[in-house]
Amino acid sequence: MTVPPFVHRITKYDPADRDEQGSYVGAEDTTSDHGPFEAAYLQAIAAFAEDTGVDCLHIREPGVAGVPHFGLEPVVDRQGLAGLFPPDLSGFHDGAEVPLSVGLELVRAMLRDNGAWCSLEAEGKFIVHVGWDQYVYVTSEDPCERALARTRALGLLPERLETSPYDADFDEPGEQRPADEVFWARLRWSIAMRQAALLEEGYLYDASRWQRLTGDTLDAVRTRLTPRAQLTVWPDLSTDVDAVLATLPDEGLVELVWEDEVGLITSTIADASEYPELTAQVAGARAAAALSMSVEERHPLFTAVLPDSDGVLRARWRTDPTPSDRNWAFLKTLRRGEICSGTVTEIAGFGVTYVDIGGFTAMINIPELSWRRISHPADIVSVGQRISAEILDVDLVRERVSLSLKALQQDPMRQLLQQVGQITNGVVTKLVPFGAFVRIEDREDGLGGLVHLAELAEDQGERPQDVIQVGDTLAVKIVDVDPPRRRITLSHLQALAPGES
Repeated sequence: MTVPPFVHRITKYDPADRDEQGSYVGAEDTTSDHGPFEAAYLQAIAAFAEDTGVDCLHIREPGVAGVPHFGLEPVVDRQGLAGLFPPDLSGFHDGAEVPLSVGLELVRAMLRDNGAWCSLEAEGKFIVHVGWDQYVYVTSEDPCERALARTRALGLLPERLETSPYDADFDEPGEQRPADEVFWARLRWSIAMRQAALLEEGYLYDASRWQRLTGDTLDAVRTRLTPRAQLTVWPDLSTDVDAVLATLPDEGLVELVWEDEVGLITSTIADASEYPELTAQVAGARAAAALSMSVEERHPLFTAVLPDSDGVLRARWRTDPTPSDRNWAFLKTLRRGEICSGTVTEIAGFGVTYVDIGGFTAMINIPELSWRRISHPADIVSVGQRISAEILDVDLVRERVSLSLKALQQDPMRQLLQQVGQITNGVVTKLVPFGAFVRIEDREDGLGGLVHLAELAEDQGERPQDVIQVGDTLAVKIVDVDPPRRRITLSHLQALAPGES
């Protein structure tokens, strides 16, 4: 987003009555007068909008206060938004477009500290922020000289600033995960694996809705979500409500989430002094969970923010990244066929080798360690060893990366393609009813192929063990080498000199 260049702070205060931080320290009331000054602020904003050619605005980063007033105004219904939006506040969301008249009423609610806040924007042209102590910041693409004159005539004081203190921060590190198709596929997979079943929809700052999910209800829940909402995925609620209540901490705030007997999910934040009332409130609940309010102890599974219908993520608010979110950001940088380096961290009992490739653990299955047969990964790698491998697959849904060590090695079977038609001696390693396997490379892990019974002896009635034994040396002709199928076809009869057959 491009920020317009002209920023003005509009106040009713004499600049001489501010401290070094710009806060008002004079005797004038810092709450709204619900009268001439409030009306003057709205008229000044309207004048700037007119000078800029703006007649509608977009709501950005909307929120409601945890307490619907700050001790400065009487408690109001629905955070001062009654008459502007439906009771469920639909339409009051990030990116919602409202006419200028509604935008001015939102400014009125903010001037009165009526428990709601947002910024109002016409992207690249016009921005309105309402701050504490009756400071209003107007940013415009034009100097708006007429609006400035109008503002002064209304008895307000406009001051030119470099920036608004409420400008969105565009320099936050990291990438916000979008709720794209990969996110929904991961959520569906997590539900199927019984890892996740609870979705928190943050539709405003300090306001959220909760849904318990199943594979059958996920699509319906998705269609009801507020545009640009923050989404947080949690494990399922516990049906042992008493056990959950017994784990409530003695200190600090906790968020209790519970499902009542009719399926409604509610959450509330409480401390130890409120536990008796809270316990009575959840009586009869089907399930519950206690979530710490400490970031260090609050562990959702993964998060995202809803993009717009065109797939572009325009919401500027961010979720606190989880380990899964960081994995997603890292895995997005990987590509199949690329070479990566890492350190072997573990060799599992079932043969999989785990490799740290920069904070993420990838894996190498036994067949990808070597072109040759091995009995155990320890024959090829050891814990702590630094290796390079090719990325075979990046699975963003399951958060898995498969590597291949052998992809960086020359396939010895392809070298054997040059020897098709040649005769060599090999060692019999195994007898089967339909023939014998013969190793044709002079090494313990050497490649070998099958000599079919029809190519082993002229008398088809003979069994392989009637002709040779394991450990015997056998002359064979290399008839065919098929690297994709990992097959080598050999013939003893074709290797015999004329007259010896």
